Amino acid sequence: MSVDRTRRLLLAAMGLAAPAGPALARGNPAESASEYGFAAGLTYLNTASLGPTPRGVRTAMEEAWTELELNPVFEAYNDGPLHLRCDRAREAIAALLGCQAGELLITRSTTDAMNTLAAGMRLDAGDRVLTTDQEHEGATFGWSNLARRRGIAIDVIPIAPEDQDPAAIVARFDRAIRSGTKVISVSHVISSTGHLMPVREIAALARSRGALCVVDGAQALGQIPVDVRALDCHAYAAPGHKWLMGPKGTGILYLSADTGALIEPVQLADGHRFVSNSTGVGCLPLCIGLGVAAEAMQRRGMAAVHARTLALRNRAWEGLNAIPRLRLASAAQGPIATAMVAARLPSEIDSFAFRASLRARHGVIVKSVERRWLNGIRLSPHIFNDESDVDRALQAIRQELTA
Repeated sequence: MSVDRTRRLLLAAMGLAAPAGPALARGNPAESASEYGFAAGLTYLNTASLGPTPRGVRTAMEEAWTELELNPVFEAYNDGPLHLRCDRAREAIAALLGCQAGELLITRSTTDAMNTLAAGMRLDAGDRVLTTDQEHEGATFGWSNLARRRGIAIDVIPIAPEDQDPAAIVARFDRAIRSGTKVISVSHVISSTGHLMPVREIAALARSRGALCVVDGAQALGQIPVDVRALDCHAYAAPGHKWLMGPKGTGILYLSADTGALIEPVQLADGHRFVSNSTGVGCLPLCIGLGVAAEAMQRRGMAAVHARTLALRNRAWEGLNAIPRLRLASAAQGPIATAMVAARLPSEIDSFAFRASLRARHGVIVKSVERRWLNGIRLSPHIFNDESDVDRALQAIRQELTA
């Protein structure tokens, strides 16, 4: 692919005809929703569940797929053109994460990444994993599988929406560590509330107590700046299809070099290449699309993306807080706030039914937060949204609560 063609695809992926940084920095809507293929009349505020893929990323994948079928073995194996482009895609993803490409494994999702590392860990009966009651099932299935098959123990600490003091959360982890604790598994951003967890401090605690720190970054990559070296965690799992807005069915797993033999997924037995004897043949067009999405996010600038989405989230927070029947579960502006905001519904209202009404009656797409967490709704605006999207959603929520 030519340099000019690559540049055009990147700009198309971003919905731009010029570099995105200045527009985002001004706080103006920088990307047209028309670049994302939404249905007419839809107001999409649920990137935290599944993000849209820009047309430019889809075009890159379609072209790669066409190229692959011209000569499949030549393109995919033995340093073929598409194989090498997958290597370059991993380099783009690594640059976004602040690590080396050789420390990354391309997966199908965050859940796939978490299951991969759990299955590749040397944990046996008597070993313990410390986690929280706010983790998504995708981050805990791997541990529960090991508990059932190998007899490891899982310790869980509570973190309520009202727990918004990072130092107190770290102290709670500290008190819960036991002699057999081998792993601390924690979300970078809690999916139910959007609260930013003190991962750097938790990772430092884990290292000081001889444990591994595993981070579920499902709600972080593409939303906030992520530097895995600065976090100093041992492993970091993230999706390509949420905030990064890459292809559906993609994810990444970062493994720090100092994990050594403590984490040895079978997929890495033959190296870190996307096509190898240990991984089999992955979906090369998806990998290439993931790389295009990562490069597009780099061009936007994560600091600018974070500032823009946080401004939209703050507008949503203020609007939700002004609706009498709602009770905010997410923090107001501050160090633990991210682009996600959740509110509790009245106990007599089912969150799933409420979400369905917003979709059917107003064309507004939000997340329903289950009763086990808070029985509410969650809004997660991204850079394709603007203030009118937030206001439209707020109006729909008010109407449903007064109907």
